[in-house]
Amino acid sequence: MISKTAVTFKNINRLAIPATISGIAEPILSITDTAIVGNIPVDGLESLAAAGIVGSFLSMLIWVLGQTRSAISAIISQYLGAGKIKEVEDLPAQAIFLNLLLSLVLLLGTIFIVEEIFMLFEASGKILEYCISYYSIRVWGFPLTLFTFAVFGIFRGLQNTFYPMIIAIVGAVLNIVLDFIMVYGIDGLVPAMYLEGAAWASLISQGVMAFLVFFLLNAKTDIKLKLRLPFNKELRRLIFMSLNLFVRALALNTALITAVREATALGDRFIGAHTIAINLWLFSAFFIDGYGAAGNSMGGKLLGEKDYKGLWELAKIIVLYGMAVSLFLMLIGLLFYHPLGRIFSNETIVLKTFYSIFFIVILGLPINTLAFVFDGLFKGLGEMKYLRNVLLSATFLGFLPALYLGKWAGLGFYAIWIAFVVWMAIRGGALVWKFRKKFKPLIQKG
Repeated sequence: MISKTAVTFKNINRLAIPATISGIAEPILSITDTAIVGNIPVDGLESLAAAGIVGSFLSMLIWVLGQTRSAISAIISQYLGAGKIKEVEDLPAQAIFLNLLLSLVLLLGTIFIVEEIFMLFEASGKILEYCISYYSIRVWGFPLTLFTFAVFGIFRGLQNTFYPMIIAIVGAVLNIVLDFIMVYGIDGLVPAMYLEGAAWASLISQGVMAFLVFFLLNAKTDIKLKLRLPFNKELRRLIFMSLNLFVRALALNTALITAVREATALGDRFIGAHTIAINLWLFSAFFIDGYGAAGNSMGGKLLGEKDYKGLWELAKIIVLYGMAVSLFLMLIGLLFYHPLGRIFSNETIVLKTFYSIFFIVILGLPINTLAFVFDGLFKGLGEMKYLRNVLLSATFLGFLPALYLGKWAGLGFYAIWIAFVVWMAIRGGALVWKFRKKFKPLIQKG
């Protein structure tokens, strides 16, 4: 007999707290680069702008191809809930192999047109030069991060977010230490490499994380990353789930990259300020997303058990906890409004521009919570097609019209961040509506 999953404070936080810590690993890497690069004594503003542009492009690649993580997690958690986990033990290796093959093709394809890519972001002159040198190093960490994310998905499907947390902590701490050593140098030992040093620090940290996640998967689970044929019967469903999330990620990154492009076009101080704001926005997103990760893991398992009442209770509880986290982050943002900006830059003009819109970032956090929590829950339920449609609608019927209407109205930099609020409101509202429509009747039938 399959034991039912208990929707309790302890079980939710056993998944959510480690997931929160592991989830912020990538934004911490980006924030560390931003803070240290923004204070480089030579060409600090240009280096900060380049780090922001390259970071946005790499995030797009990782988010687009990293969607296999959510598909693997959903299928494994559903089979775990149904008591049939042995049937999908060979699936992760097959999925990761295909994903890494695609990532290598994409990596090799971008290397030869790197200058043209960043010119599309309106980068020019010294900023473009720095973009090219920074990307040429950091891009090699792209397959490593994809591999790490995919294995994180396996652990999440197995209801284990502890090991990803340990790996994320090691990677983040190592990156911070290496940043200080390689960017600023050590007299007589290590030369100061400035922006390129930040790129090397990130690459080395990503390599260490990939090694650790491979070791723990082999040592602590029955799932081995040994490619076996024939293909698992669920590979087709996983590919279609990943493709839906692939399209969704393209829509998501259309919004993020358009924002970077518009900020760059406004001038150096605006892209510098936007880099600070988007890093804090992403940090808060991954912080709140810990409860989305709990919803992802437990939601898929509850669905496999056909426990719809438990699923409904889970949704209510994780939204409540997520809101508490967002209110805490709002308080931190308001109390440390000016000190937070000074962590990232010592350029007065950049800080003044950042402070002018930071209140929008803070006030949008509760709206973000609904979107992020239900996003994670829907991934666990395998509702990838609906997630795709929501993102397409939010981006092309919400974000872009709001951005360009705001630009037409003369709102300038404000238009970008008002568009983000509209974007997140559509995403959160659509997911809440769908969840209630689908699962409330199932509870009443039960």
